[in-house]
Amino acid sequence: MSEWAIDVKGLTKIYDGKRVVDSVDLRVKKGSICGFLGPNGSGKTTTIRMLCGLLSADSGAGTCLGLDLKTQGHNIKRKVGYMTQKFGLYEDLSIRQNLDFVARLFEIKNRRETVDEALFNLGLESRQNQLAGSLSGGWKQRLSLAACLIHDPELLLLDEPTAGVDPKARRDFWDQIHTLAAKGITVLVSTHYMDEAERCHELIYIAYGKILTRGTEQQIIKEADLQVRSIQGDSLIEISNDLKKCEGILSVAAFGNSIHVAARESKTLDKAIESIRHAEGLLIAPVQANLEDIFISLIATAKDNYPQEKI
Repeated sequence: MSEWAIDVKGLTKIYDGKRVVDSVDLRVKKGSICGFLGPNGSGKTTTIRMLCGLLSADSGAGTCLGLDLKTQGHNIKRKVGYMTQKFGLYEDLSIRQNLDFVARLFEIKNRRETVDEALFNLGLESRQNQLAGSLSGGWKQRLSLAACLIHDPELLLLDEPTAGVDPKARRDFWDQIHTLAAKGITVLVSTHYMDEAERCHELIYIAYGKILTRGTEQQIIKEADLQVRSIQGDSLIEISNDLKKCEGILSVAAFGNSIHVAARESKTLDKAIESIRHAEGLLIAPVQANLEDIFISLIATAKDNYPQEKI
């Protein structure tokens, strides 16, 4: 049997002449947590929907859980748990009623016992009769995950699952994800949070429908070979605006009370900051590039896939 839970090549989706997903090759090992990162509109959600059989690809082929993406979409749906960006359950039903409804859809035997187990596993027992619409973001997240797991899926596709929830709820959620992965469940999760990206076994970064980089956190940082300087002091807004205009500068981004300036080569950075190097009150120092430095720099050099009108 294949070691890959997801193994697709050339996955493409076109809307109104725009290649929303453009020849994407994607491999995710069984039992791993793969972070799917990229800016809004980069093609993450469309890719996830094609993988779980909700959308048909315009071109490309491959397998998901050993099932053919083109011909066995219905079977894939029964083995995948998909958690959407927006809360997708019924707000006028209770937690228990929502889980019971999902269990009915999957024709689960011993439905009551299965729902009881889901309530227990996600810590929802005490709130089982509460209407879903009255739940906070964190509790809605728990309910959504419970619904995803009710049919014992082999693969979880999670589309920005922690958006809008508090830090503790996010941490609890990720503890649950790692517990599930340890049991052999594969997870593909899209996120904008760098601290969450660091908790993934592997990362894939997509922008404008194309994959720009992939690998572990350490591999991506090493292969990027990005040179970064940290600048602390006064007038950082003005300094940022000036540095953004310098040739060869890939990104200038605020990090707390400092800014990070990135380029491919040290000499490019040195030339850009030469005019401010001896300014009073500024502290300039080389720093190790982090994932955010790299991703901001990647998007700065990526080609927009929005179709241009002919004039």
